[in-house]
Amino acid sequence: MIKITDLYKSYKHHNVLKGLNMSIDKGDVYGFLGTNGCGKTTTMNIICNIIPKDSGAIFFSSDGIKIGYLPESPALYGYMNGFEYLDFIGACCEYDGSIKERTTEVLQITGMFTEASRLIKGYSRGMNQRIGIAAALYAKPDLLILDEPTSALDPAGRAEVMSIISNLAATGVTIILCTHILNDVEQVANKVGILRNGVIVVEGSLMDIKARFAASSAVTIRSLKPEDVKIIMEKIPEINLVEKEVSGDITCYAKPAVTDAELFYKIVTTLAENHIVPEGVWFRRLSLEQIYLGINSGQLLPTGQQQSTADNSTKEVAS
Repeated sequence: MIKITDLYKSYKHHNVLKGLNMSIDKGDVYGFLGTNGCGKTTTMNIICNIIPKDSGAIFFSSDGIKIGYLPESPALYGYMNGFEYLDFIGACCEYDGSIKERTTEVLQITGMFTEASRLIKGYSRGMNQRIGIAAALYAKPDLLILDEPTSALDPAGRAEVMSIISNLAATGVTIILCTHILNDVEQVANKVGILRNGVIVVEGSLMDIKARFAASSAVTIRSLKPEDVKIIMEKIPEINLVEKEVSGDITCYAKPAVTDAELFYKIVTTLAENHIVPEGVWFRRLSLEQIYLGINSGQLLPTGQQQSTADNSTKEVAS
């Protein structure tokens, strides 16, 4: 569907994209992850030809590919109602079928038909997002790009939007879901790319990405003395990162290539040597959120990868 190689983009003296590579196949729901300001929206705008790239190449599987794009904060015409706005979108994109029928269809897809007679200025943020998705879908795009579609929504609004995306994914629509909300990605994406420092540092299926971090096990310790445990664990050379959770539990993340057995043995023997009897000790495989946070902090690398710079930056990994 789309392949991007060596994409660069700068704004004056600020280098945003520094050789980005990504690959999306037809029917993929691609979770495009990264912190705010890391270049996700810039990448989407370049794909849509809204802004020019400095260098690099974007290859599409065929000529005349249609792209539907929902920007992070869609600007809608508040004086129109939903029917009027989508009829207007149909006219703008020169829809070659019945505009009235297509308007009804996209309103039903997004669950907005019963609200479409209301003025847009009276819509909630979630309703605005759903109308925005309807507009992005209007011309029956080959590729649908959604930039932070659930950002700042309440739980009900997020659930509504994610339900729409799940239903679209089930029909085989190719989607780029650009977000920093990891739970959304785990619900619908079959492929993930993590953007850091202007490049995709990890790309692949969720299963593949978690497998790459198989050696980065996590062990959680529950103790009546969590602060003491944290200090002790931070001195173990096999441990890469120690975090105190909201619950008070202490979670220890292994360095690359440290096996489960090695990590568990070191933790248990160290606790015993310090006369601490924990209430519980258990393994936890890293979630996508933990992997994402670890990569962006420079603390985690896929199995077999080595950190080579003083700031622990993460090397790009081929998918």
